[in-house]
Amino acid sequence: MVYNIPMDMFIALSDPTRRAILEILASSGELSASAIYEHFSVSPQAIS
Repeated sequence: MVYNIPMDMFIALSDPTRRAILEILASSGELSASAIYEHFSVSPQAIS
């Protein structure tokens, strides 16, 4: 399998929830999945 790292990164960042998680981590530092989950109205499995 051939990976295109920059393209894979942009595909991952196209998801608004993933971008929001990155913003939370950038402002708060290291957090557990359960702490991140508290910010969203999705299942814990979707966050982890």
